[in-house]
Amino acid sequence: MGFASISTDLYLPAMPAMRAALGASPGTLDLTVSGFLIGFSLGQLLWGPISDRYGRRLPVTLGLLLFIVGSAGCALADSAPALVAWRVLQAAGACVSVVLARAMVRDLYSGAPAARMMSTLMTVMAIAPLIGPSAGGWILAFGSWRAIFWTLAGIGVLTLAALWTLPETLPAQRRTREPLRRALARYGALLGQPRLLGYLGVGGFFYGGMYAYVAGTPFAYIEVHHVSPQHYGLLFGLGIVGIMGANLLNARLVGRFGGDRLMRAGAVGAALAGVAAALAAGTGWGGLTGLLLALFFFVSCTGFIVANAITGALDDEPAAAGAVSALVGATQYGTGILGSAAVGLLADGTAAPMGWVIAVFGIASALSAAWLVGSRAGVAPVPAR
Repeated sequence: MGFASISTDLYLPAMPAMRAALGASPGTLDLTVSGFLIGFSLGQLLWGPISDRYGRRLPVTLGLLLFIVGSAGCALADSAPALVAWRVLQAAGACVSVVLARAMVRDLYSGAPAARMMSTLMTVMAIAPLIGPSAGGWILAFGSWRAIFWTLAGIGVLTLAALWTLPETLPAQRRTREPLRRALARYGALLGQPRLLGYLGVGGFFYGGMYAYVAGTPFAYIEVHHVSPQHYGLLFGLGIVGIMGANLLNARLVGRFGGDRLMRAGAVGAALAGVAAALAAGTGWGGLTGLLLALFFFVSCTGFIVANAITGALDDEPAAAGAVSALVGATQYGTGILGSAAVGLLADGTAAPMGWVIAVFGIASALSAAWLVGSRAGVAPVPAR
């Protein structure tokens, strides 16, 4: 589950250096985040149904091989467009591990135990973005930005070796037998489920704001507020600490209050924090501290939104966990494309575009949560085949 985070967070401190080395225009390197999200979101739509038919281990193996090749291609890229293209391939491989990790949880758990397990896994997953920017900053201090991508290729190789310790969680008797083309067509039927759309909207719009944060903070912290690349990792890590704390709290509270209630509270909190971030970025209120605090509270809402939204969606359609997990991931990272791209396209030399993009997506997440409240009854699951 950490591949999504580490694939981007490790090179965030190097983005200004990469832009200078490749002669890219302002905002162009933000497209390496958007390109990654394109491959990540679309790839999940294919790998989910494949895993429902053939099990989890084989697709993860193939995905890791793609990730290794894509990472090596990024390290050898000699232009910004080439780097973006290799990032798409890298993401098409990285997404397999993430989407199928969620499906594996649903293979083994359901309801509140699934939400607790998802929160626990996401707490562990948060270690990757916690150490990623700092590690990337130190790699950059002793090497070049290309060494960061060679490091990612090495992580892929090590994970591929470690995969042999992971058992298959979807036995043959529980796999779907429908043709792949029919499984892909079922996405339309799944999107006709109002409650599932609600869960997709809450998590998806929130991820749009999160990836605006990922794409925008290197410029906002390093260039606008003159933070060093090494210290950028520490500031980025503060948000991850908030995510980990919120995930642990969610795991404790979900059995008492229910995932939907905690998810709605998190979405409202994200909307309020997003507006505060927009005001801080646009007016300079509070300087770096004001912006940092608003963003800290925004990203901390991850702990109450993401695990509960994923669990709710998977519990609605347990017979198609791989496909639903893929649809959840495609929605989340698809809106991430919009969020990161918007920051690059609206770049004006200030942190204001990042702040307002985060605010808009936070409000949209809260509105989806409110819509979800009114669409809980009368929804029949889509048949497995």
